[in-house]
Amino acid sequence: MKYTYWQQETEKIKDTIIQKTQELLRIKSVLDEENATADAPLGKGIKEALDYMLELGKSDGFTVKNVENLAGHIEMGSGKEIVGILCHLDVVPEGDGWSSDPYGAEIRDGKIFARGAIDDKGPTMAAYMAMKLVKESGVKLSKRVRMILGTDEESNWRCVDTYFQKEEMPSLGFAPDADFPIIYAEKGIWDFYIIQNPEINKHESADIIVQSFSSGRRFNMVPDFAKAELETKDQECTITQAFEGFLQQHSLKGRAYVDRGTLILEVEGVSAHGMEPNNGINAGLFLSAFIASLNVNEKAKQFFAFVQKFLYQDSRGKSLGISYHDDITGDLTINVGTLHYNDKDGGKVGVNLRYPVTFEWENGKAKLEEALKNEKMKMETISHSKPHHVDRNSFLIKTLSKVYEEQTGEKVKLISIGGGTYARSLEAGVAFGPLFPGREDVAHQKDEYMYIEDLIKATAIYAQAIFELAN
Repeated sequence: MKYTYWQQETEKIKDTIIQKTQELLRIKSVLDEENATADAPLGKGIKEALDYMLELGKSDGFTVKNVENLAGHIEMGSGKEIVGILCHLDVVPEGDGWSSDPYGAEIRDGKIFARGAIDDKGPTMAAYMAMKLVKESGVKLSKRVRMILGTDEESNWRCVDTYFQKEEMPSLGFAPDADFPIIYAEKGIWDFYIIQNPEINKHESADIIVQSFSSGRRFNMVPDFAKAELETKDQECTITQAFEGFLQQHSLKGRAYVDRGTLILEVEGVSAHGMEPNNGINAGLFLSAFIASLNVNEKAKQFFAFVQKFLYQDSRGKSLGISYHDDITGDLTINVGTLHYNDKDGGKVGVNLRYPVTFEWENGKAKLEEALKNEKMKMETISHSKPHHVDRNSFLIKTLSKVYEEQTGEKVKLISIGGGTYARSLEAGVAFGPLFPGREDVAHQKDEYMYIEDLIKATAIYAQAIFELAN
């Protein structure tokens, strides 16, 4: 079937694509383990999103399966081999400062605004509707096509880990969760804590005691807010004046106020995806740098001095001695996603480090551990995902290149990213859209959106890709 067929068929169901996308986006599928239940292990919202997709698939005549309420799949066709389409239904927390309801899926200026619009519920619906188009075309496929639905991609990948312990591994596939044309290489992703040595516990003679500090929700997000509580011994005015000067110097928003005898300092930043920290403004790092300039208690002084020296305005690991670059995936990057401190327990930094495909992780880890030891800090690894790289001459890449070029009229340029997609779950898996060249990447940001034009265009591309890969 020619590419024009898929374009024409997609246009016929445009209104349905928009409607179903809005319905899915209106479900607040944010991780909520505090309120988890046996049938909703990651929270009610995530379970609702998974149920929505599986019910939709069932009503449209697909074979569906729920895997321990952590993942599921929607399948069509027959054959030994499986073409996988790896999607996720969980979203990062919405954050502050939205122009409309983050879960309202409001349409304005030709865009759908909602958390998850571009990452990854909008693309998931585009891929699903593409499957439906192929199914309803009546073409006989030589392979099965299976959409695998994850629910923990933004956190610990418990969904795909559980899924692939119990279900078949597709022989090839794609994840509609990044950029067009084709992403053939992804950096390694390493989440870890840097923890202050508990033996430092002096503040008797300090003029200022840092009672608490908090910033950030996730490793893979640039924190857009930070708050510190200080015991100041009647220095509120002096500290407030210095803080206001600091905000002005760095063109930041924030405020200082006294609440029941405690001086509160707050900084507003700009959230962004952790794969490129420089796209955001890290509120936690800026407030840490200010506190490091004060005469604070010994424990706080050691912690915030460390943050200021090794992490503040250094997203490439130069100060820690682990900077690295290769021509496939670019720079090693460090995102400080969480920063927490209290006077009793000390400080803890949550780091999201993304490294190039040729970086020797074991050597880098040893070097970092040594650097931290010298600063009276220790490290605790939370998760580690190795880098991913697919041969540019593979059947998968050649086929998707053909589809993209026919659908768009543009030549394919293979690209690499710092982000991690479900594509790395497969030996032969790539990220394939939905962000078109030239479009702003608003994933994890306030007022996240997807162009309706792009949603429809991606659906046609995915339909032809499914047809070509499975036929």
